[in-house]
Amino acid sequence: MGKGSQDYGKRETVAGKPTDRDVFPAWAREIEECEKHYETNRKYGLKSDDVQKRQSIYGLNELEKHEGQSIWSLILDQFNDTLVRILLAAAVVSFVLAWYDGEEGGEMEITAFVEPLVIFLILIVNAIVGVWQENNAEKALEALKEIQSEHATVIRDGHKIPDLPAKELVPGDIVQLKVGDKVPADMRIVELISSTLRLEQGSLTGECDAVNKTAKTVPEDADIQGKRSMVFAGTTVVNGNCICLVTQTGMETEIGQVHQQIHHASQSEEDTPLKKKLNEFGEVLTMIIGLICALVWLINVKYFLSWEYVDGWPRNFKFSFEKCTYYFEIAVALAVAAIPEGLPAVITTCLALGTRKMAQKNALVRKLPSVETLGCTTVICSDKTGTLTTNQMAVSRLVAMGFTANKLRTFKVDGTTYDPFDGKIHDWPTGSMDANLETIAKIAAVCNDACIVQSEHKFVAHGMPTEAALKVLVEKMGLPNGYGSTNSRDVLRCCWWWNEQERRIATLEFHHDRKSMGVIVNSNSGRKSLLVKGAVENVLERSSKIQLGNGSIVQLDDNSRNAILQALHEMSTGALRCLGFAYKDELQEFDTYDGSEDHPAHELLLDPSNYSSIESDLIFVGLVGLRDPPRKEVCQAIEDCRAAGIRVMVITGDNKDTAEALCHEIGIFGPNEDISYKSYTGKEFMELRDKKKCLRQDEGLLFSRAEPRHKQEIVRLLKEDGEVVAMTGDGVNDAPALKLADIGVAMGIAGTEVAKEASDMVLADDNFSTIVAAVGEGRSIYNNMKAFIRYMISSNIGEVASIFLTAALGIPEGLIPVQLLWVNLVTDGPPATALGFNPPDKDIMKKPPRRSDDSLISAWILFRYLVIGLYVGIATVGVFIIWYTHGSFLGINLGGDGHTLVTYSQLANWGQCPSWQNFTASPFTAGAQVLTFDNPCDYFQAGKVKATTLSLSVLVAIEMFNSLNALSEDGSLLSMPPWVNPWLLLAMSVSFGLHFLILYVPFLAQVFGIVPLSFNEWLLVLAVTLPVILIDEVLKFIGRCTSGYRYSGRRRAGKSKAE
Repeated sequence: MGKGSQDYGKRETVAGKPTDRDVFPAWAREIEECEKHYETNRKYGLKSDDVQKRQSIYGLNELEKHEGQSIWSLILDQFNDTLVRILLAAAVVSFVLAWYDGEEGGEMEITAFVEPLVIFLILIVNAIVGVWQENNAEKALEALKEIQSEHATVIRDGHKIPDLPAKELVPGDIVQLKVGDKVPADMRIVELISSTLRLEQGSLTGECDAVNKTAKTVPEDADIQGKRSMVFAGTTVVNGNCICLVTQTGMETEIGQVHQQIHHASQSEEDTPLKKKLNEFGEVLTMIIGLICALVWLINVKYFLSWEYVDGWPRNFKFSFEKCTYYFEIAVALAVAAIPEGLPAVITTCLALGTRKMAQKNALVRKLPSVETLGCTTVICSDKTGTLTTNQMAVSRLVAMGFTANKLRTFKVDGTTYDPFDGKIHDWPTGSMDANLETIAKIAAVCNDACIVQSEHKFVAHGMPTEAALKVLVEKMGLPNGYGSTNSRDVLRCCWWWNEQERRIATLEFHHDRKSMGVIVNSNSGRKSLLVKGAVENVLERSSKIQLGNGSIVQLDDNSRNAILQALHEMSTGALRCLGFAYKDELQEFDTYDGSEDHPAHELLLDPSNYSSIESDLIFVGLVGLRDPPRKEVCQAIEDCRAAGIRVMVITGDNKDTAEALCHEIGIFGPNEDISYKSYTGKEFMELRDKKKCLRQDEGLLFSRAEPRHKQEIVRLLKEDGEVVAMTGDGVNDAPALKLADIGVAMGIAGTEVAKEASDMVLADDNFSTIVAAVGEGRSIYNNMKAFIRYMISSNIGEVASIFLTAALGIPEGLIPVQLLWVNLVTDGPPATALGFNPPDKDIMKKPPRRSDDSLISAWILFRYLVIGLYVGIATVGVFIIWYTHGSFLGINLGGDGHTLVTYSQLANWGQCPSWQNFTASPFTAGAQVLTFDNPCDYFQAGKVKATTLSLSVLVAIEMFNSLNALSEDGSLLSMPPWVNPWLLLAMSVSFGLHFLILYVPFLAQVFGIVPLSFNEWLLVLAVTLPVILIDEVLKFIGRCTSGYRYSGRRRAGKSKAE
């Protein structure tokens, strides 16, 4: 797996650079200590000389470009496949033989060259598709570079440089950040210019909310989410300004480590289960072809090599190069017959059709083999935010004050999106809101910076998700009595109305110390008010009164406080994020304040340390519980996974309590299930002695506060245990695990380009249930692929049997390589492709996933198709013999063309024809031409054209009828009639049409060495081919009768193998 498999997330020395973060944890050290270590000063920055020295040590602040494989090595890799190598060898030999025939001036020169050229064309197309897919693998690394910052504001030599190229940064540089900036390197915060600093780092850590940052130290063993004194490259400042000290650059940054892990993961990509099975099949096929070719030569060696025994020793050897070449051509024809040349094309077509079906279900497949791999998925590792949940905060509980001091009123709020019309408030007072509810609505609407817009039938939030959810709540609450409508057509018409009534003149920004935000408003009545929202405990601590339902104000006593805290506890244990609301009307310093900077009160607002005193002596009015709600379809999808034998593991960067509550709600865990051994933080999991034992537990598991290396370790261990893993993710931090998993599933809406490029599949709707639907589709596609693989392999067994019988019986060659190639590629192709449209089984998602090492073809199926193949060989060779030896067969007259009948003995010894006396061959009609023979012995070469045509027609027809047998593995045509798949009937018509085309178009007939057939000859073809359906029906009946015994035996074998 490469170096990364030993310890994911381990800091490595890159190109000989010192790895500072291994020895100096800047996040846990005081600012002065950091400045001393990096020999810099926050006021003056680095000196120019120091910058040059450090650049020579650390290099440029950019991600390394890993040299991918050269185009030639990629092309050569496409031929590292057993089936492809066999095809290549057959093509080379065919080309040499064609060249030899051309040198001899043979009449079949054009025909001989068609075969090698077609095989070469197949190999070229296969190589082009393979190279194109391989090339896409490196795009994830390129996408990663696009999220890097291009410029930075830096202080050097005491001067500010506003647009320094970010790649020129070195450890020790002093950088200024402001709202909207993309962080150019990993840096330690040394000074906050604004009262608060928030960064959006969800793409790197998986956290769903913007994170508050501080200049204070944090514990040295803090995880990446806990390093609040650090800002990381590629993240974005959403609020506040600060000054930072660069600690890591380039590949030493967190994003650089992700880059390294993606590279390692891409080096360890494995073949899909189907490719492994096809490779195994190719190896077996190689041995079979080698044995049969050798056997054919041994049987026919007497025709081109003879000797006499003198004194007990072989002497006087006679060797015929012409006949040796002839039987060598038969061996080549055998190889062509045994290889299902059309299989790669049909598999690609079926997978492509599968991608279209999945696209209709919002699953966009980026890599074709992933379609099949989905079918044997045993574990789905899902992210929480945006996949299991809507990634849209919504209020689910509203707690208002009652009409007496100790009473509270609780309202359940429906809705899971930002759509104001999605859901309602239960038990809402009809007619009008009371004074307390009006105050809650006013604070939620005005003390709020978010907005919601409607875009293409969706409601999109701009700003903090919690604030957007509060505005949706206000819309559901409606307007006070007497204000039933407004002139605004805005989706937030109620919020707009409240902001018209209460005009904001100042903002007390949120700060993580006091955990609240306040606004000073000037109401239409001319009264100044302070409206506050924030963490319930903090707001309640600064409150001295409460507002009752009728608007009256009473003291906040212990009973009222306890009632509010009890309501808070109940909501918090239910994983709700709670916000409290309060207000204050007595603002003596701000009575005359109008927002002017010249007003004395303005000085108070410039210093955030004054905000706590301003937000004191508040009147508490109520609280709400918010959450990122689960998607409506998720519970059923989890049930479907359980029924299908697929385990679901939730791996999230979010906190443990919230994640556990969600898992209980959606059915990952039972309502009262003990989850002490099923829920771990990433750090706890990494400290376990036996991690695999933990991962082998039945049912679901939860891993919270997970870092990228934790996700990779989980995926790696699952794959080592033989699981087929689908991993979901949307952030940069998810990309290595997406690359490492058997199926990487990225989010189409919330996903970063890095995650999408590293994935195998993208969810257009970010919905977990779409993955489950895609797994069902993958299973259906695999079953259909088994159907057409069985069909094509059984057809090829028939062709091998035909050629082997021809050689064993010593009769003239009935089928030439170009005809076999035509059958394998063209006439077999449409029915095989159409089998990909077989309807899925109704219980397809109620069966356990197949083992990734399950055989493609069971012993019973192989026996069945050996029987069918033997019949195909007998029918194909038999019709050739019948034409030469019988004037009629089953009452069908075959002598209408006037051809000469011979005995079977003559046909089997046709090579001795020159020694026969009085043998003549009469002219006979073949279509519009009359064949005559100056040399009677040519009757067994040039004269075999009609017999060859009959053999080819029997082969085509018998394989068409055999495709009906492949509709179901064991089901009779009576229970699954042909019309359940109308595409198959259409495909059979196309294949017959193509066969008629080469029969009745003179130029094509000449190329393929065939002639038109009469009506009676077509009756003979049908009489010989139709029994294949009856034979397989009998075998299917036996299969159904013995299926229970065979299944239990297979299950016992699988169990003993696992043990």
